[in-house]
Amino acid sequence: MDLRSIKNIAKFLSTIGLVLSLFLAIPSLTGIIYHESIKPYLIFNLIFFLFHYLLFSLLWKHPAQMSIKEGIFAVNLVWILLGIGGGIGLYLTSNVTFAKAFFEAISGFTTTGATIYSDIESLSHTTLMLRSLYHWLGGMGIIVLGVGLLTIINPTGSLTLFKAESTGVTLEKLTPKIKDTAKRLWAVYIALTLLDTLLLYAGGMNLFDAINHAFSTISTGGFSTKNASLGYWENNAFILWVTTFFMFVSGINFIAHLKAFSKDFSGYRSEEVLWYTAIFLILSFALSFVHIFIGHDTTFHAFTHSFFTISSIITTTGFASTDYGQWSAAAIAIIFIPMFIGANAGSTAGGVKVIRYVVLLKNLGAQIKQILHPNAVIGVYIDQKRIGSKVLGSVSGFFFIYFLTTLLLSFYLYAKGYDYLTAMSAAIAVIGNIGPGFGHVGPADNFTIFSEFDKVVLAIFMIIGRLEFYTFIILFSREFWKKF
Repeated sequence: MDLRSIKNIAKFLSTIGLVLSLFLAIPSLTGIIYHESIKPYLIFNLIFFLFHYLLFSLLWKHPAQMSIKEGIFAVNLVWILLGIGGGIGLYLTSNVTFAKAFFEAISGFTTTGATIYSDIESLSHTTLMLRSLYHWLGGMGIIVLGVGLLTIINPTGSLTLFKAESTGVTLEKLTPKIKDTAKRLWAVYIALTLLDTLLLYAGGMNLFDAINHAFSTISTGGFSTKNASLGYWENNAFILWVTTFFMFVSGINFIAHLKAFSKDFSGYRSEEVLWYTAIFLILSFALSFVHIFIGHDTTFHAFTHSFFTISSIITTTGFASTDYGQWSAAAIAIIFIPMFIGANAGSTAGGVKVIRYVVLLKNLGAQIKQILHPNAVIGVYIDQKRIGSKVLGSVSGFFFIYFLTTLLLSFYLYAKGYDYLTAMSAAIAVIGNIGPGFGHVGPADNFTIFSEFDKVVLAIFMIIGRLEFYTFIILFSREFWKKF
């Protein structure tokens, strides 16, 4: 790696650092409002800001363009640095080890929502706001925000970073300039957050809880201010249904929301959104009927908690309205299904994504037709657009890597002495950025069961899942490091 590459990457990291330090002032204000001791945190935040400001000032006039390799390396590096910087913030505001703080910070930024705190309600308002803010910044992607600013300096490199950070099979560009797209995405993101906050507040939450849960909902993160998560408001159907709706909406490609703000609702009629909606409704109704006919639950209660739970899991939010780990075997079997699916590409959700399953199924159908009609030219189409062979290969490779990685991490945790249900569901939960699983990491539990080393391992896999494997795995390619 030459000096030019180092300067390119350092410029990007300084931009992200500046953005993050400005947002980190919000928890400081929270601490002041609630008269909490935040002096160490304020000092850290000031040092963090000054360091990145000085670095950015030194590199401001550096004219180089960021290459693809530099962009990929920068994206990987920034997630580690977010974990370290974010971890220091939590370390200074709560009584935990740095390994636990690193885990919690990565869980926040990757919107996984897995926590190491046993008593969340004992945490300071500063810490609670910090956790939720990590979610909110990570949801749309703090990198996308940084890209919006960096485009002014470096338009070519910003597109590389945007592609590396964005999830899904393809990236649909709505505007010619990536800076404009990033700005408009954040405008929609903020609008949804404000609307969710207002409705939760109107439904009975205090303003602090409403803001925190809106941050976690729109980012599909899952951190709560309560030990029981949304189960604290178990008897408030309005809050549960509002959260169900916004989790579902946040699982839709944000490009569709952008179009809708321009009165173009075609994005909601895309095949992926229709499949996503159908899967959500089928699983929600199925879970409701299981509760009614097997669990002998009342109809409204069954529908409320079933729709909430499926919305939470399929969007990888991880909120819990009740301890679903205690539900019947049939109900748990249904809940496992959306853990392997995920929501839409281009949303804030994690997981495999619906579009990949659609591509896989259509490709399977095309292969069968090709066998029956060997001379025919048969393609795979999504929304009347032909899917290229590179994308088909990428999707197939993703499924292989995803399930192989999940299996290997499950075996690793099982070999460390954790029971199989805990090991398997924890692997699925961190790689899919879901949060809670089953067993000792169920909705009523947390990740304190794991050793300090295993917490760091799980945090790394959260990042790998968030980057959807390829952006991380490519670092281990010889080709990547040639002439870099």
